[in-house]
Amino acid sequence: MESKDDSNGLCEPKGLFIKDRKQDQVELRFKNLYYTVSLGFGKGTKDVLKNINGIFAPNQLVAIMGPSGAGKSSLLDVLSGYNLKGVRGDVTVNGEERRLDSFRRLSCYIQQDDRLQPLLTVNENMHVAANLKLSMDKTQKYKDAVVNEILSTLGLDKCKSTRTARLSGGQKKRLSIALELINNPMVMFLDEPTTGLDSSSCSQCISLLRLLAHQGRTIVCTIHQPSASLFQMFDQVYILSQGTCLYQGSTGNLIPYLSKLELPCPIYHNPADFVIELACGDHGNDKIEKMAKEIENGKCLTWTGHSDLPANIDAPIGGSKKTSKEVDVVHETSAYNQLKCLLYRGILKCKRDPDLTYLRIGVNITVSLLLGTLFLQIGDDGSKIFDNYNLLFSILMHHVGSTLMLNIINFPAEISILTKEHFNRWYSLKSYYIAMNILDIPITTLGCLIFSVIIYLMTGQPLEWNRFGMFTFISWLMVLISQSLGFIIGAWFSVINGNFVGPIIVVLLMMFSGFGVNLRDIPYLLKWGTEISFLRYGLDALVAAIYDKRGILPCYSLYCHYKYPTKFLDEVAMTTDKFNYDVYALVITLLITRVVAYFLLRLRVRSRVSL
Repeated sequence: MESKDDSNGLCEPKGLFIKDRKQDQVELRFKNLYYTVSLGFGKGTKDVLKNINGIFAPNQLVAIMGPSGAGKSSLLDVLSGYNLKGVRGDVTVNGEERRLDSFRRLSCYIQQDDRLQPLLTVNENMHVAANLKLSMDKTQKYKDAVVNEILSTLGLDKCKSTRTARLSGGQKKRLSIALELINNPMVMFLDEPTTGLDSSSCSQCISLLRLLAHQGRTIVCTIHQPSASLFQMFDQVYILSQGTCLYQGSTGNLIPYLSKLELPCPIYHNPADFVIELACGDHGNDKIEKMAKEIENGKCLTWTGHSDLPANIDAPIGGSKKTSKEVDVVHETSAYNQLKCLLYRGILKCKRDPDLTYLRIGVNITVSLLLGTLFLQIGDDGSKIFDNYNLLFSILMHHVGSTLMLNIINFPAEISILTKEHFNRWYSLKSYYIAMNILDIPITTLGCLIFSVIIYLMTGQPLEWNRFGMFTFISWLMVLISQSLGFIIGAWFSVINGNFVGPIIVVLLMMFSGFGVNLRDIPYLLKWGTEISFLRYGLDALVAAIYDKRGILPCYSLYCHYKYPTKFLDEVAMTTDKFNYDVYALVITLLITRVVAYFLLRLRVRSRVSL
């Protein structure tokens, strides 16, 4: 049942996590800023931001407004450092050139979609974040106090034990903000924080941001078209149209500014609606050019209402404070602590995840029972050796197909959360990847063991411990390799494209596995395919595990042509003396695919997050 969003107000902070940090206040300026994107191969480029300028001061809640495609989110990405590709211009922090590793310690970025762990409760999410984002010299008592105060301030204390998936939209948005408030950032960027919220939740969200801004923070958020009451909550507004600045100043000065340009806002008309109409060109493109010229594309600071600011952004900055000292350490805690926290969070998720835990085990049990019934007691029958061969290939396809598709579907959703948390300095990518691999080993091992026991006994395979161990070990390796392949596809492709690419890759691997097409009959020019198909090594190893050094098989028919396993093995062009070679090949394939998956994941994250 969804949690009720019954918070009607926000509490004043008691001072533990929101302490006096005036010495750390941040003034953010940008000059001559361009952002250029490619339109595709051979189609040229487009300037999304065009030589804009601006200043975002502390103690201010700033709204970046404009029609769709005006460059609002692009400006937020550039200023936060989330995207630096194709960017030209100067961004300064307190008068000094922005240094990203230092700036990221002062700032956070909250995306439009709420990228939260749905299976964890509010309290669990907060404590994991506290253990990752607060330095290790802080006691657990201090961390608990910080978490409790933030939840109380944001009106989330009544839903501490509620899982994130069951929160209302407004509660999810406040939780996204709460998670980043733990280390008390002095600069906060929010992309469309009111999207998907009703008017009451919107008002609460903006009230919260205003409260946080007036405690010394610089808070910048994009907003599409606020109501009149919501618009008045902002201290400053920065209006964009077609990548140019039309207005920079206080919300109270917007109407006088428009009046000066002979563009008076109609009586009883929402100023935010009217200025968006102007930015869209509804009143003519000449009005857009007129506004951009008057504000000098953001250089003019006359309308900001700050007496301590010069009239123009090109004026020298006096008495600016230095940013916090430059540091090379990006994360607050050690790699060991990151790994420990991620493992703890992962264990909670595994216990509650119906897909990655219970469904996998359930599918292994169900498929093993179905295959066992279909191929009942054929493993020791000389007349059904080809049926047993088909069974071994069916087992491989089950391990590969089910594991591969599950990761292709689930991994992209995890990447969106990873991108947000990694950018906001929760943990390193290495710690995340190591934890992910460690967490999956017990579930994979249990699923393989259950499947192998059921299928092995029901199909009447030879009851020898060494053969059963070989059979189970090869199955386990195949699942791990398929999992790595799923990570590779999921890291690089969307869910839709991954569901198309994954089966195609499996078909290609099947072509060179030796099943259906004899390895001897594969053309010489395509022999290379058999060397890279891990299905070939898996099938070869399973056949060796079952038929290596087997004697004459019992025959329950008048004639059993393949009661001698060597005759069957010669027929399918397989040998049983290469089991160790097959294991080495599978282990090497596993290591290569895991390393490739890591670097593709890193490339995927860093192609969006500039570090």
